[in-house]
Amino acid sequence: MAQEQRLVLIETTMGNMKVALYNETPKHRDNFIALVKDGFYDSTLFHRVIDDFMIQGGDPESINAKPGKKLGDGGPGYKIEAEFVDSIFHRKGVLAAAREGDRINPERKSSGSQFYLVEGKVFTKEELDKMEQMRMKKAFNNAITNYLAKPENDSLRMKYKSIQRSQNREMMKSFYDTLKLQVEDKVAHFRYSEKQIETYTTVGGTPHLDDMYTVYGKIVEGIEVLEKIASVEVDGNNRPKKDIWMRMKMLN
Repeated sequence: MAQEQRLVLIETTMGNMKVALYNETPKHRDNFIALVKDGFYDSTLFHRVIDDFMIQGGDPESINAKPGKKLGDGGPGYKIEAEFVDSIFHRKGVLAAAREGDRINPERKSSGSQFYLVEGKVFTKEELDKMEQMRMKKAFNNAITNYLAKPENDSLRMKYKSIQRSQNREMMKSFYDTLKLQVEDKVAHFRYSEKQIETYTTVGGTPHLDDMYTVYGKIVEGIEVLEKIASVEVDGNNRPKKDIWMRMKMLN
């Protein structure tokens, strides 16, 4: 029997949203529940809002923050291990964890409290194809780098560097294509599924964030509130000029 999804009510100054938490991401689910029960989010603000993209909150430093203050660096003092699930992606209305960038956070661990709700936009098939090509190029480059870094592949790594020094483009392409075959299974999930393509070309979302940030819930009631908040006037830091605070409570 499937486990019942836990429901959270997010009350805001612009209306209420009901969110269901995914059981497939238990670390994020349980952490969010604990913070909600502890009242962590009460009186915090949606401190970063970008229309056609997302609304972000969960910074405890936003409580009673002075107008114009730049927010977004606060948290509970810990991070959460990433929980990427191929069948869960950035469709409109999902709840996902904010995090620090790859340079200082290569494991893509999530902020302990900051989250965002996706508004996104609808994409054409052609736009998705271009995005997928960019995703796959980056994925192959990362996978090949990791593959060559293994001790058992020292000879391949030396050969690769030798070909690079030769600047022979034909040899480089041939060797690179050979390496791509070795890591194909590591990058296959970066290709957009039929479900993703159908969703992003009809419902919309933010496909470029897939496999980059952990998605752990979705809005089941109040999607229009998300749209209203996303359209408010913001300052140069994307903070709403008129504060939008929130509070949360568990519904089951």
